[in-house]
Amino acid sequence: MTQNTLAIIVLAAGQGTRMKSRLPKVLHPIAGRPLVGHVLATAGHLHAEYIEVVVRHERDRIVAALAEDHPGVLFVDQDEIPGTGRAVQLAVDALPADFAGDVLVLSGDCPLADADTLGAFVAEHRAADVPATLMTAVVADPTGYGRIVRDADGDVDRIVEQKDATPEEAAIHEINAGMYVFRVETLRRYLPEVGSENAQGEMYLTDVPGLLRRDGARVAASVVADVAVTYGVNDRVQLAEVGRIMNERILRRWQREGVTIQDPATTWIDDDVTLAPDVTILPNTYLHRATSIATGATVGPDTTLVSTEVGEDAEVRRSEATLAVIGPRATVGPFSYLRAGTTLGADGKIGAYVETKNAQIGDGSKVPHLSYVGDATVGRGVNLGASTITANYDDVNKHRTEIGDEVHTGSHTVLVAPVRLGDGAKTGAGAVVRKDVPAGALAMSVAPQRNIEGWVEKNRAGTAAAEAASRADSAE
Repeated sequence: MTQNTLAIIVLAAGQGTRMKSRLPKVLHPIAGRPLVGHVLATAGHLHAEYIEVVVRHERDRIVAALAEDHPGVLFVDQDEIPGTGRAVQLAVDALPADFAGDVLVLSGDCPLADADTLGAFVAEHRAADVPATLMTAVVADPTGYGRIVRDADGDVDRIVEQKDATPEEAAIHEINAGMYVFRVETLRRYLPEVGSENAQGEMYLTDVPGLLRRDGARVAASVVADVAVTYGVNDRVQLAEVGRIMNERILRRWQREGVTIQDPATTWIDDDVTLAPDVTILPNTYLHRATSIATGATVGPDTTLVSTEVGEDAEVRRSEATLAVIGPRATVGPFSYLRAGTTLGADGKIGAYVETKNAQIGDGSKVPHLSYVGDATVGRGVNLGASTITANYDDVNKHRTEIGDEVHTGSHTVLVAPVRLGDGAKTGAGAVVRKDVPAGALAMSVAPQRNIEGWVEKNRAGTAAAEAASRADSAE
């Protein structure tokens, strides 16, 4: 293999105790992906020959969460010897013996490192022709980070971890960003020499630069321009801050692509969302997972979409949808709830306080308000009156309702599935439909109205209603 090949090692073996969570730290999500998922997505853009993830704490859970979305990744188990040096040593041992390229080491809890920055980092390392290059950053508060100690010539001499730093070293503001590029032969040569004689009793990868300097080799440092690239997540405060920064990046990217985002401060968009030019996003809108929105559509305010497809010039406001399809020029809301399997055709309408589930609603059809449509097929040009309900569950099984084209139902119609309404059929107000309705027929539930004279005065004596009735009787 040539020296231009690249292997990427992602460190994800730590327990992350400061998160105080049952969920492994690297699986905490931001922008629709786990932290380590963002790192792997970026790694996938760098054309690496090998990508490895070192795991230990909650190993099976992490592998299960990542394997499907990252099928080419090799998982390496860290043994009982702690430390980043040991993690990288095991990952290097898992590479083919003839691999002779560079190794980029990344942290699984640093999701803001982008492909452009990392690609330039690797290129700078190769141009410098050195055995190791560190990414560093200058920060106002270096607490918790390894300090970069330079020699009299300004070269990197060593990295000192926070707990091992002297007061003078702790005062240094240039920090180790936790990302490195090494020649693989450097790691094979020096990692066996790394010991664990330190405050934590761990094998530190950061000891390798010191060993290189001992032998007179040069260690380069690349000071990153955007400090945010180096931000890691160790607790919930940092998780929120990194999530906010990533969301800002996503919003800016879509704004530059022609999307109007009226209030970025209250808009959250996952990394996998797709937006077309001339989409308008109104305040308090949340777009998650594989949601896609076509040209001219308006979404929001106060709307949440999860893996939902919105067609051209459609409008969705003050509503929630999951795994739904909303056709071109359709309108949804306000206060609609589209559950999985809902498909609304072109020019259709799902209105106020309507819930749908596993329902295919045809072009031009309308469910204006106060209805539940579940497990149903609705044809074209249908109008379901207020409070129309498809009663799809019999306490044991779900059943399907089929509604033909140009069907109109009266208010408070209950369709007891399984049942079919033929094309052009109608129902009267308050109908309870238990049998199929032929095309063009009117279904009614007729019962004669019965008025019981004097009932209120007899059974509600002394109430305001009884007194009003008595006055009316006297007047008559």
